This record gives sequence, C-alpha cells and structure tokens, in this order.
Amino acid sequence: MVIGIDCRLYSPKYTGIGRYVFELVKNLIELDTVNHYVLYFNQAEFDQFQVPNERWEKKLVNIPHYSLAEQTRFYFFLRQEKLDLMHFPHFNAPIFYTKPFVVTIHDLTLHYYPYKEYSPRWSLKKQIEIWVYRFLMGRVVKNAKRIIAVSENTKKDLIKEYALKPEKITTIYEGVPETFQKSTQEGIEAVKKKYGIMKNYLLYTGVWRSHKNLLKLIEAFKLILDAGQDVQLVLTGKKDPAYPEIPDLIQKLGLQAKVILTGFVDDADLVPLMSGATIYVFPSLYEGFGLPPLEAMALGVPVACSNNSSLPEVVGNAAVTFDPRNAQDMADKIIGILKSPELLKTLETRGYENVRRFSWKTMARQILEIYRT
Repeated sequence: MVIGIDCRLYSPKYTGIGRYVFELVKNLIELDTVNHYVLYFNQAEFDQFQVPNERWEKKLVNIPHYSLAEQTRFYFFLRQEKLDLMHFPHFNAPIFYTKPFVVTIHDLTLHYYPYKEYSPRWSLKKQIEIWVYRFLMGRVVKNAKRIIAVSENTKKDLIKEYALKPEKITTIYEGVPETFQKSTQEGIEAVKKKYGIMKNYLLYTGVWRSHKNLLKLIEAFKLILDAGQDVQLVLTGKKDPAYPEIPDLIQKLGLQAKVILTGFVDDADLVPLMSGATIYVFPSLYEGFGLPPLEAMALGVPVACSNNSSLPEVVGNAAVTFDPRNAQDMADKIIGILKSPELLKTLETRGYENVRRFSWKTMARQILEIYRT
C-alpha cells in the first residue's frame, strides 16, 4: 500500500500530538518493510526529517493547522495524491476528503472545557470557534474508515457525542518516551538549585488550563502545610496571563515562599526535575490519555492523580487517586503517601510495573494492523 501520514505536527521535543507523530513514524520505519509511506510536512519539520530509505518519501505542504488553507489547499493537494490510505493523527483534517483514511482522536477536551476559559468574556468569536470545532470533529469521525482512540474513555466519549458504532473505533494506547530514565542525583541537585527548590517537593507538569485544576491543587497544598507537612509545591508551565487567578491565589494564601512557578521547562530539565519529586501530582478534571503520570512512574516517582476520565485505566493500581473537585480529599491522599515510607516504596514498584503496559513500538504495531485492515 501507499500510506500517507499528516506530519505537520511532527516533533520529538515534547509530549502530546507532536511526540505521538514522531514515535509513530520512528517505529513504523523499524516495523514495516512492505508498505510505501508519504509524509506531509511544514517547512521546519520537512527540513528536520531525514528519509530513511526508498520506501519513505516526504513532501512539503506548508499549510498551517486549524486554518482555511487546511480545508482548501490541503484538501486539493491530497486529492491529487495516489494514496491507498491516509492517516490524520489529529481531528484537524480536510472535511471534504472522502478517500479512505484513519484518524486518531486524542480527547474531547473542548467539548467539556471550551474556549470560554481562555478569555475574561465569552465572546461571539469563541462561540463560533467551538461550533466550528464540533462541526469539523463530527465530519471527520463520520467520514473516517477507522478511528483510533488513545483510551477507552476517549472511545466512550466519541460514541456518546457522535453516536458512532463501537466497532469503528479501536483503542490503542500511547507509550512512554525512552528518554524518560531516572536522572542522577547530581542532575537532580543541579535542577533543584536552578529553580530554588530547597525541600522535598510535590510536582505538577503541564499547561495552565482550567481543566488542569491547578487552583484546587493550590488549595489542597495549603491544607497539606496546615497539617504540618514541610514540603514545597513546584508548578511548571509557561506563565499564562489568561490565568491571573493562579498567582493571585498563591499570594492570597500566603504561599509565595512555598510554591515555585518554574515557567516553561525544557526536556533537559524536565527529567531531573521529575526524578527528584517526592510525589508527582496530577489533579486534572479531564484527560484523553494522561501521559505525565506514566512519565513520572517511569522515573520511579510515586503518583497521586484524579480518579476521573482516562486516568484510572492508565494508572491502574500504581497510583493513589483522589476526587479532584475536593481539596480536602486531595490533601488527605497526598498526606497519606508522605507519611508512609512503605506506601512510597509500593507506588514506586507498582509504577515501574505499570509503565511496561505502554510502549510506542506496541502502539505502532497495532496501528500498522489497522492500516492492513
């Protein structure tokens, strides 16, 4: 077969869809010795990718994501391509493309936590954007030959929102980057010094979004301190002016000396920063998959996370879970881990075991089977 893959989001640097596309391509190169692949890139990714052999081909399209050109120029470009199958690794596909294609749906976050949170006012522009998003998603999942969901929870949400037949959707889990190996103590100490971390610390990594539930985590942290635990809270993520309530709450609760806002953390610092955490805390209200807790487990870090959406199926029995809308429950569960060396060790051991269930190579092998059917 001749198989096309939309690689405009291709990136080895970060988690998320960029990493998903990178790992898919990387592992297909190793696994598939039969089919011919055509990869469609924007300029930066086109320059970065090295064609491995004659069965792989790259083409430059230079079409922005979520743009009108994506629905027009990209559509006409693909229509002229002689493909047996196209794989869109995200929902942002041309809605008029009706040749056989597979689409990966990572989550339905915007269905449940829409753009309203990005702006002080719920503007008409944002309402239109949500309508367009829902329309595009609906057309793409209905036109797709097969749908890949990254969790059973995402599959369930797709069936509920779009009345799809379950047999059209296959759940294929993501993996954990091979680069996530526990850092040396020297590396951990260096990154702690860089960010001013002086004590044992709880860690959250990710963006600032309402559904990430950072306000409730900060409230829970105050309860943890009030209960006598001498720890710090480290929050990564680019400081977002759309969320002034996060630093405002830290100041209101008098936690400036206890909460460290690192800003954006690159991969070189992320692994030692995560490796040194006493507990990795993930209080999200909704996740399509939930890779960060698995990354923490791969580094031997105990995990406490929400008991909702996809997270229970991903963490299994390897994490302590809490009600993310209840600050007291969150605090109590974290305190329970901090007070129990035995539980800390158990979570570390179970975490290592749980991570073995998730492999990028296994993901690519299962997707290859989808291509063949």
